[in-house]
Amino acid sequence: MTHSELKYEIQQVIDNVPDSVLQEVLNYLKVVQANPVDKIMLSKNMKRILSEYKELLEKLAQ
Repeated sequence: MTHSELKYEIQQVIDNVPDSVLQEVLNYLKVVQANPVDKIMLSKNMKRILSEYKELLEKLAQ
């Protein structure tokens, strides 16, 4: 997708998000904007790893 297409898709989603969620979306976008790309990628990868190994981690925690 091009930059313009991505912005358009994001706008379409935001237009359909309930007002009660918009502040959270804005807060999240500000956090993303304030952090360097490598830190964001690290967080994204960590989230993916935790998600993939959730069951194993829960078993190990017992």
